[in-house]
Amino acid sequence: MDASFTRRRLLAAAPALRTRAPAGSVNILYLHSHDTGRYVQPYGHAVPTPNLQKFASEAVLFRQAFDAAPTCSPSRAALLTGMVPHSCGMLGLAHRGFRLNDPSRHLARYLRSQGYLTVLSGVQHETAAGRVAELGYENILKTKTNRGPDVAGAAAEFLLSRPKEPFFLSCGFFETHREFPVPGPRDDPRFVLPPSPLPDTPETRRDMAAFHASARVLDQSMGAVLEALERSGLASNTLVIVTTDHGIAFPRMKCNLNAHGMGVMLMMRGPGGFSGGKVSDALVSQIDLFPTLCEVAGIPKPGWLEGRSLMPLIRGEKSEIREWLTGEVTFHAAYEPQRAIRSRRWSYVRRFGPKRTPVLPNCDDGPSKSVWLEHNWGARQLDQEALYDLVFDPAESRNVLAENPKEAEHWRRLMEEWMRETNDPLLRGDVPPPPGARVNNPDGVSPREPAIEYY
Repeated sequence: MDASFTRRRLLAAAPALRTRAPAGSVNILYLHSHDTGRYVQPYGHAVPTPNLQKFASEAVLFRQAFDAAPTCSPSRAALLTGMVPHSCGMLGLAHRGFRLNDPSRHLARYLRSQGYLTVLSGVQHETAAGRVAELGYENILKTKTNRGPDVAGAAAEFLLSRPKEPFFLSCGFFETHREFPVPGPRDDPRFVLPPSPLPDTPETRRDMAAFHASARVLDQSMGAVLEALERSGLASNTLVIVTTDHGIAFPRMKCNLNAHGMGVMLMMRGPGGFSGGKVSDALVSQIDLFPTLCEVAGIPKPGWLEGRSLMPLIRGEKSEIREWLTGEVTFHAAYEPQRAIRSRRWSYVRRFGPKRTPVLPNCDDGPSKSVWLEHNWGARQLDQEALYDLVFDPAESRNVLAENPKEAEHWRRLMEEWMRETNDPLLRGDVPPPPGARVNNPDGVSPREPAIEYY
């Protein structure tokens, strides 16, 4: 076996050595991207991703899947602990000094304790680079970069080594994070439509064409891993999850508590009934994945989980597993405390603190952002509370809170109950950054401006 697969023993913070996995345990392959939202071909967008389209035709695709937070580390931490961000402690970005309350609740740590070989290729964003061992990965594959081809190559080599024990392989791609590659001839800006929150201009078309180019790299890279899985002979006993952390890095998308920010691709293929090119329209959250994996793998569900298994949907026992789900932002580059609760019909969003204009550092720099800045985006007023009717306003652009006082009061009360039950720190006032965290001024313009370090 290649030296890159030599098992890297974890540090003292890691769990004890693995126990024997249950007989018949399934493998788990977790393919995840940065900043892709639902902007791939299987979700109806004109973004050519033929490998993901093929995968969707063999899998179950969830059309109403949402993250628990439209910002990088909180979203990933929620998925991989089965807890909303303020419950697991990840209120900001790991590379800016934010941490999980208890890394032993990470999926890799838990699966290792259940006998799984835990392997990481490429991106993780649940802890700082120097602390990856605490997450529970027994093998950390060597890659030159976190770019798609390098990550896919290492993962494919691992799969083709045909491991004999059940494994959890997390394969994380930098794509489709900014900066995007220069679009080639197949992504001609003249024939590309920008995402719906943005005006159709030459600048936004060029920006979206560059996103297309990044999505092509992502699709080819995920396709290479899926091909290696087939060649390994392990596909029939491997549950494959394809998802992303949140919406695309354009204004009013990533870092926003609407469908543009919280809506994510989620496709699953493998044991347990995840097959056949089926589509589910049930409302699901990424925190529902952890309990689902436990059920498919036949291992106990730990007591800390806040999500609900998807298996009643897959078995046809229910058409829905939840009436509503939640989303939150506390910190991204800057402090912007918000909470949201959404159902099939309604989306209720509340902003905390006094700021009522956009927190511009929480939007990645790029041509589309520049278009809005040129038209005085930073001075636009934001509502402290908003209620959106998702039947008549799926774009979530018209606040109907004043027109629906009873409905607004229902969701307001439900949000407050949820915040109390989960001990949300916002109930006690502004949330301070932890010592060592680096946070931008909310009144700034760019995440690249100097950050303030807290002591």
